[in-house]
Amino acid sequence: MPLQSNARFLRAIAREPTDCTPIWIMRQAGRYLPQYRATRARAGSFMTLCKTPELAAEVTLQPLQCYALDAAIIFSDILTIPDAMGLGLQVIESKGPVFSHPVQDEKSILHLTLPDPAKLAYVYDAIKLVQRELAGRIPLIGFCGSPWTLAAYMVEGKSMPGFPLIHEMKEKTPALLHQLLSLLAKAVTQHLLGQIQAGVQTVMLFDTWGGLLNTQDYEAFSLYYLREIVQALNQSVPVILFTKKGGQWLSQMADTGCDVIGIDWETSLTDARKIVGTRVALQGNMDPAILLSDPSTIRKEVARLLAAYGHGSGHIFNLGHGITPDVPPEHVQVLVDTVHELSLPYH
Repeated sequence: MPLQSNARFLRAIAREPTDCTPIWIMRQAGRYLPQYRATRARAGSFMTLCKTPELAAEVTLQPLQCYALDAAIIFSDILTIPDAMGLGLQVIESKGPVFSHPVQDEKSILHLTLPDPAKLAYVYDAIKLVQRELAGRIPLIGFCGSPWTLAAYMVEGKSMPGFPLIHEMKEKTPALLHQLLSLLAKAVTQHLLGQIQAGVQTVMLFDTWGGLLNTQDYEAFSLYYLREIVQALNQSVPVILFTKKGGQWLSQMADTGCDVIGIDWETSLTDARKIVGTRVALQGNMDPAILLSDPSTIRKEVARLLAAYGHGSGHIFNLGHGITPDVPPEHVQVLVDTVHELSLPYH
């Protein structure tokens, strides 16, 4: 879909001149917005919200009605792929994601097959509905979890600090884990291509738990498959790669062929820009906790981060991880407006 108006997000990805620094927010369609909570209550459950295209489209669009954001991200979940593989995903309010059928042995892993795209059609239908409403005003981002991150949940069966079971599998039966990761890389590629065909203009890979690995294991069990996915997408749309706590591997990440690296707040934007040079754009990296402070503190932190990146294009302002549910919506307004205002002299 051609973009008639605000394409500064895509221009920043291409490191082309922009009038100011674009901004979007990870989890921008989420629980900090009262409108989201109302729609979520109507849906009855998180998974019903995800799997009802009209409702998923509604919450995708909600933050755009409140703030001058430069990109939308489709409302979905990284665990839709293992759910479509038959693992029985439930998202429980107090516990988070729980799988009825985790994969913890050879038999359960060998039983897995690529998900039928029809089981993920609700995501593609939501994308089409959103694009109809956006009518090219701003770009839409699609996403998936990384194979390593998906496997961590699938093996553990739930969210668990450190995900000990996948580390045990990595040490005891690495070939079996590679078999799982290889299948997931194919599934992620298939799902991203489905989202691209439905109309997203950019895709993002969330490697949320890659930072649990040491360098050797990160390259073998996470980055290898991220590179495989990026290359299989064959530059059909720009790709954003985000590894939480991945600041130590920026150069290796840039070598995957991705277009943007998302960084968390533990990494200096100045240092990151020196490391990646002109190979990729950078996305980030304000600590989400800053949004719990006051407008003056938010403005100071925005000014500091814009100065840390410096002059020129190639920076997409974002948080270093997802926005938290307790953030006052008016603080998001301060953030978005301040980024646009204070970034003007840098362009």
